[in-house]
Amino acid sequence: MKFLFAWRYFKAKKSTNAINIISWVSVSAIILGTASLIVVLSVFNGLEDLVKSLYSSFYTDVRISPATGKFMRVPYEQLVRLKKLDGVIGYSLTVEDQALLQYNNLQPVMLKGVDNNYKLLNGVSKNISKGEYQIGTSEHPTAILGSGIEYALNIEADRALAPMTVYLFRSGGINPADPESAVRSEPIAASGSFRIQQDFDEHYVITNLGFMQRMMGLDSNQYGAVEIAVRGGMADKPLKSAIQSIFGAGFLVQTREEQNQTFFGVMKMEKWVIYIILTLILIVAAFNIVGALTMLVFEKKKDIQVLKAMGADNRFIQRIFLNEGLLLGIGGGGVGFGLAVLLCWLQVKFKLIPMQGNFLVDYYPVKLIPGDFLLVGTTILMVVLLASWLPARKAALQPFELKS
Repeated sequence: MKFLFAWRYFKAKKSTNAINIISWVSVSAIILGTASLIVVLSVFNGLEDLVKSLYSSFYTDVRISPATGKFMRVPYEQLVRLKKLDGVIGYSLTVEDQALLQYNNLQPVMLKGVDNNYKLLNGVSKNISKGEYQIGTSEHPTAILGSGIEYALNIEADRALAPMTVYLFRSGGINPADPESAVRSEPIAASGSFRIQQDFDEHYVITNLGFMQRMMGLDSNQYGAVEIAVRGGMADKPLKSAIQSIFGAGFLVQTREEQNQTFFGVMKMEKWVIYIILTLILIVAAFNIVGALTMLVFEKKKDIQVLKAMGADNRFIQRIFLNEGLLLGIGGGGVGFGLAVLLCWLQVKFKLIPMQGNFLVDYYPVKLIPGDFLLVGTTILMVVLLASWLPARKAALQPFELKS
């Protein structure tokens, strides 16, 4: 019954045209606010998926590293137990450290030595832009350059006639009596270059694990990390706990998100900050609902008196106008959802808004998820109820007078 009265008031023509105008302004504000929230959240979802896919091309699903220090010894028995774990596809042994690479220019790089399994565990080999994926051997290593490093060195990675020179510090520190012995240099040929994402392209060079161990003075059982690929691309808590139990407290086990915790945390924080800002704009827009319902209360003053004469109490009257506000919110929110879905579909289909700069995709990616619709819908209902409460309370407290 209360909803029926609210529906009649909603669709009935008002005696004062200003009420109609304010009502439609309120609905329009909710439509735009709802569509904006869904579209912006969907863009953040799309960008997050894009970044995760780029990071998954370089970082493996799980990484085991020493809890203290840069290098660790990994007993063979632990590696055998690791490979037998349900959900583990494979692992790669790696060592990485800062180095200098010289060709036409001298460039600081992060030199990463990997074994032959590394190619199978991530997407570096699928993102070769020039040449081919070849790491060579311990005695005759080759290097796969990030495209940014290739540009900085002024080298063509797939057709360089002369080798580069790599300078690398040995482990164990510097001997004051012979400081030059702390740095080793050897020629290294370029086999190709990769292009994934700027952070990797401008810093990393991939080469042979045995070469890195020899240059740094490590033995064949010393590594910087064990990098693991798991089924489904994401390690759950039981699998992570099982890996941790195999290696013990002296080792740090991290998932891909934990390896980049700061970056992914900032991305999520940015999404929530934008959500809060747009919600505040929606709250400001909801003040139109307060004005529309207040004017409607004045117009329906006689109707309220009649309803009270027929036995309606204050709570009944209040709910009528609360439902009136909900109708404005539900109507505007529903249309806003539809508009947002249409805009996202048009963006995917026709790439309406391009991305400026050198990116792997040429348009802003979007991804609609049900959780965003639930979040925005709940937000709208709360905002509308708060905006409707004051006019509804004012209507309920109208004095009972049939004559004025």
